[in-house]
Amino acid sequence: MRLSIIIPVYQVKHTLGRCLDSIVGQSFRDWQAILVDDASTDGSADMCDTYAHRDARIQVIHLKKNAGLSAARNAGIDKAKGDYLTFIDSDDYIADDTLKMLMETLAVHPDYDMIEYPVMEHFGSTHPHLLQFFTKEYTDMLEYWLRCKAYRHTYAWNKIYRKELFSHVRFPTGMTFEDSLTLPLILKNCRRVATTGMGLYYYCENPDGITRRATAADLSCLLLAHVRTISNIERELDEREEKQKWNHDMGTYYARVLNIQFDVYDQSGSFYVSNRKGRKTDVKYRFPILPYRNTFKLKLLHLLGIKCLCSLHRTLKRLS
Repeated sequence: MRLSIIIPVYQVKHTLGRCLDSIVGQSFRDWQAILVDDASTDGSADMCDTYAHRDARIQVIHLKKNAGLSAARNAGIDKAKGDYLTFIDSDDYIADDTLKMLMETLAVHPDYDMIEYPVMEHFGSTHPHLLQFFTKEYTDMLEYWLRCKAYRHTYAWNKIYRKELFSHVRFPTGMTFEDSLTLPLILKNCRRVATTGMGLYYYCENPDGITRRATAADLSCLLLAHVRTISNIERELDEREEKQKWNHDMGTYYARVLNIQFDVYDQSGSFYVSNRKGRKTDVKYRFPILPYRNTFKLKLLHLLGIKCLCSLHRTLKRLS
């Protein structure tokens, strides 16, 4: 078995058929699809069983109670038999021949631990956006994270992974934006990562999706993920004695994380990162003040401090 495709399923009877048809119709045939029904009550569970009855490559796991996206993905990982893994959300789908092109690339480059491919973001909305990639290899994961700006597309899907990368990694349960915490853990075990312009993942607009209805607690999970990653990168740069080399790229990343802090403050008035239960964590997870000044906002951060800057940002946002 070359590829295991893990598809969490929850209350998606109107989009599940489109997703599964896009997989069954792929010209690449050596795959196993694992549908993890997260205790759906809208008929999605029956649809999973119907597709499994039609195609022996499809396996269904029915969870007894709703456990969330991370738990569903983890259940699929535990049952995966393929040399490689990929994830597809059940309200999304992939273009024809996507798997064929990607798996042929991996056959030519067996040293790739992960390959990332293009995404049509917010497909079906009034403002879809094509996330495109050049064909490029990365042996330095810092270069991939900072110069490819992987922190902007930490999606679990639109990537194919060597299965061994998940030997000691699972998605954190009880948290939202779990991909942002998981991808850095995966990259620690990667020696070579590639991006490609081949294939296409359709990330379909969902008015009920987490990015549309994110609460302060949800955004705090996202902020926590990036604060941890920044801390880890800072330590690595110290060890490598390469802070000057990555100064501009780190400043760009840091400025983006500052924007997440603005969003958390706008909704909660908090300067702290909350844990998965919504309680304040130890003060070490407070937004870090680091010596990057390569944007106007970062210069204001050092001039005004985080409290004043967040307050100013919220005031200007309300006036606009």
